[in-house]
Amino acid sequence: RRRRVSVDGLRISANAHLIMPYHLLLDLAGEQKLGKLEIGTTRRGIGPCYADKAARLGIRMQDLLDPKILRKKISAALEPKRLTLRPHAKDPRLDLHAMVEEYVTYGHRLEQYIADTSRLATEYLDAGRTVLFEGAQGAMLDIDHGTYPFVTSSNPVAGAACIGSGVGPKDIDEIWGIAKAYVTRVGAGPFPTELEGELADELRARGREYGTTTGRPRRIGWLDLVALRYAARINTLTALVMTKLDVLSGLDPVCVCTAYRSAEGADLDHFPYHQTVLHHVTPHLVELPGWDDDIGDCRTLDELPEAARGYLEFVSEFLGVPVALVGVGPGRDQVIWARREAAIAG
Repeated sequence: RRRRVSVDGLRISANAHLIMPYHLLLDLAGEQKLGKLEIGTTRRGIGPCYADKAARLGIRMQDLLDPKILRKKISAALEPKRLTLRPHAKDPRLDLHAMVEEYVTYGHRLEQYIADTSRLATEYLDAGRTVLFEGAQGAMLDIDHGTYPFVTSSNPVAGAACIGSGVGPKDIDEIWGIAKAYVTRVGAGPFPTELEGELADELRARGREYGTTTGRPRRIGWLDLVALRYAARINTLTALVMTKLDVLSGLDPVCVCTAYRSAEGADLDHFPYHQTVLHHVTPHLVELPGWDDDIGDCRTLDELPEAARGYLEFVSEFLGVPVALVGVGPGRDQVIWARREAAIAG
């Protein structure tokens, strides 16, 4: 509202879990305890919140609407955490009465937006309207299919859209995957194509690659087509959106990874399931021609330099997925709708 953005259409699932003050403290304590083995979380309490959800100790949006239930649930959630939270015993954020009062106030402010969002989405679908589900993080951070334990606490893969939204798998018509023209990662974990030195610094500066939540500089590397093909498979992508193609302008050659070599010298054209193997692979890089042109004003595929089109075609052919949208700058209008023309066929 302060930014003059209407929130009239905002609806929040009554079943959505809340990150509570004690989750933040637990997240920080957990990372500090791991020391050099830390996962590199955002320390925003996400992991402990999911842990409470699995333990049936979570606080949900609907709980904010009943002070008595809220108090009982917060008290029950705090009980098994007393020992871990002992160093923070005097932290005012852990005062039960104050916490209940604060979150009941939130409930009063948000009550008009809390709804059965599953029913709402189903009604829109039944009426023939378009419903878009947007995932967060990425496939390689999926708790089941990603680079465990260096992952998030949920399932960002496409299949989880049904679980999170409460609609059925048959309601999903298209699945678009989004990938940068290079690879970034925040925090620890394997990164076969990681770059260091001046080139990494240049790409990071061009792409403004700093964590949205933490502000930490992102690790950066060449596009990993082995990992991207794996992501395309587990998400059954129907189209690919490639962003930040403009960041590669001025580089020649531009490299992509098409295979790994294991520590034992074996060539791997698939994403290895064993983390020990993944942590010790080296990338097989293919050099593609670069381009010098500023592509920020391009709005059709034909306006792109030949080398830039060749880069997109190489990626699409390798993945077997058509490119539907290309980002050529930070502006919302700096996109090429390849699907409107004819998607670059995979």
